[in-house]
Parts: sequence; C-alpha cells; structure tokens
Amino acid sequence: MTIKWFPGHMSTARKQIAEAMPKIDVAIEVLDARLPVSSGNPLLAELRQHKPVIKVLNKADLADPQVTKDWIRFFEKNDKGVRALAINAGKKGEATRVPNLCRSLIPHRGKPGRPLRVMIMGIPNVGKSTLINTLAGKRIARVGDRPAITRSAQQIDLRNGVLLYDTPGILWPNLEDQQGAYRLAASGAIGDNAMDYESVALFAAEFLLQNYSEFLAQRYKLKALPAEAVELLDEIGRKRGCLGAGGVVDSYRAAEALLRDLQGGKIGRISLETPPQED
Repeated sequence: MTIKWFPGHMSTARKQIAEAMPKIDVAIEVLDARLPVSSGNPLLAELRQHKPVIKVLNKADLADPQVTKDWIRFFEKNDKGVRALAINAGKKGEATRVPNLCRSLIPHRGKPGRPLRVMIMGIPNVGKSTLINTLAGKRIARVGDRPAITRSAQQIDLRNGVLLYDTPGILWPNLEDQQGAYRLAASGAIGDNAMDYESVALFAAEFLLQNYSEFLAQRYKLKALPAEAVELLDEIGRKRGCLGAGGVVDSYRAAEALLRDLQGGKIGRISLETPPQED
C-alpha cells in the first residue's frame, strides 16, 4: 500500500512560514528522535533563509540512546548553522534547554523591547504542542494522539524575552520515500485513514526482528523468535488474545497491539532509522 497524506491546511502553512521567516531570529524544528529524517520536512531547509536552526529530537525517552547521540553528532557536523538537542518535551527541566540554547545563539536579543523571535515548526504528532505548553507553563496549544490538530499560526510570549511563533504542523506532501512514510506510520504520525494497519505492522515487525529481536523476545515472552514478520504478528496476536472465530488470529487487532506497544515505548527504546554512514 502506498501511503499518501497531506491535510489541506498544511499547504497554507508553507506560505505562512515563508512570509514570517524574515522576522525570525532562530528556527526550531521539532523531530521525533526515533526517526529524525523521516519526521523532518525538506522544505524547511529551503524556508529557513540561513537562519540558525535548533533540531529538537523529542521523545528521546522512547529512542535508542546511542543512536540519538549519533544523530546529534551527524546534524551538527553536517551543517554549521544547526544545533541539536534530545529532550522529552513534557519535562520542564529538559524543555527549558531549548530557549536557553536560542539565547546563546542570538545573545543580542531577548532584552526589553528586543524579544528573541523564535519560530517552532514540526510535522504532526512529533510533540510540538507539548513543547509549547511546557515552555509556556500552561495549555496553549492543543495536544493529542490524533495527528494534525494544530491548524493556525499563533504567537506566544513566554514572558522571558522569547516570543514564540507557532505554525501548523507541516508534512512533506508527496511522501516519495515510502520507507520513510512507513516509519512515520509506525510511529503514529500519519492519520489512520491514510494507512493500512496490517501493512504498517508487518513493516515494523520486520524491522524489529532485524534490529531489536531481544526486545521482542522479552516483551512478548517468546522462547524462539519467528523467522518472518507475518509469523511474529500471528504470535503476538495469540499472546495478546487477538482471536476471532475458531481461534484464528485477528490480524488487524494483532497489528494494533504491536503498533500500540511500539508507539508507547512498551517494547523498549527503539530508533527506527540511523544516520547515514560517513566516509
């Protein structure tokens, strides 16, 4: 199945970002630490206009810690205008590292009459709204598991010299890299109506068998790991009681169980992609 998903309001978001960028001092791109490339948007590199960028690898508590360190080194080495942070946006002590880094990048702003103007961007469901609410100390942006709930731009004064420009979640419209699209779907960033649960679960099962087999064995108490993804999904269905008439595994419910565990970090700290190998 080819995954295609581009809510209509997102085309407007591109225009809003382009119009606001000349007035911005620092751009923050919130990424999912488990898939920092797939959860990014190639358009943002074009729209930033050489402004400093902080790549916030959110949900770091769900990602493989060593892989996350590798991503931070990769981003900062390959673009001198980029800094990277790994955080859990729901924790204030971690979230405040973001405006602190902004101030270090633009030290002449953030004073009375000269606020530090920061634009925060990110595709749906990477935790952008959670980060905004944590920084603001109150619920300003809507938060939820349903992708694409931020629909209009807004400005938030953090009362600490930082003026935050929020934008609607903007997702790369073509999803030409279907491997990346499946990673996004597995992470929960793509709407249910744009994906087939069983196909995405089989993709995730294959990846986990190849890269995190020990986590699978522990989570599902498997004495022996199946050789194929479809067999793993069948085994998970039996372990979780996802059975239909005659004791046949309901593959849709089994797929839901696997993806729910993956997205909630129940299987372990897993990264769905690693930085490219450098020469």
